[in-house]
Amino acid sequence: MSDSFESTHPAAIAAFVGKHIIYTYANGWQYEMYFKNDRTIDYRVHGGMVGGRWVKGQQVHIVRLADGVYKVCWHEPTGTCVSVAYNLNENRAHGATFFPRWIEEEPRKIIGFQNEKIDLMRQYRDAGPTYPTLLVDEFADITFVEDCGRDDESVIACALEDLPAGYAARRNVG
Repeated sequence: MSDSFESTHPAAIAAFVGKHIIYTYANGWQYEMYFKNDRTIDYRVHGGMVGGRWVKGQQVHIVRLADGVYKVCWHEPTGTCVSVAYNLNENRAHGATFFPRWIEEEPRKIIGFQNEKIDLMRQYRDAGPTYPTLLVDEFADITFVEDCGRDDESVIACALEDLPAGYAARRNVG
């Protein structure tokens, strides 16, 4: 495949890589995302149906849509598919998450540090049920942005309960 068909161009997304953001969807669910490099994210879920979930090294597909606007898509070992557009110019995001039925029925199964239980996540996924999927389609306000550079393993390195008080309430935008 030639580069003309490859949609993750490192030079095009260089300004986005290394960003660490916190954002809250209109439904109240809060997420923290670190764009570790041009193919990988780490994230924590601070609130919502799967609050307490955190993941390191999730492989993603990142594209630049316009200056300051990026879209990140991924497919998790749980069977969940996610697509989020981040508009850093306006500090807004829009996410569409497609949860398999088994997660809607028992969301607690995926809470915690996913990396320690990948095989279990795949077993749950394969056992299902998968359909009908639950679509969560929401806009979000980005409330915190910092540049942490590439491949910093310390940005998202612990569970929610190990964070200092007020960590997710920090604001430097909006």
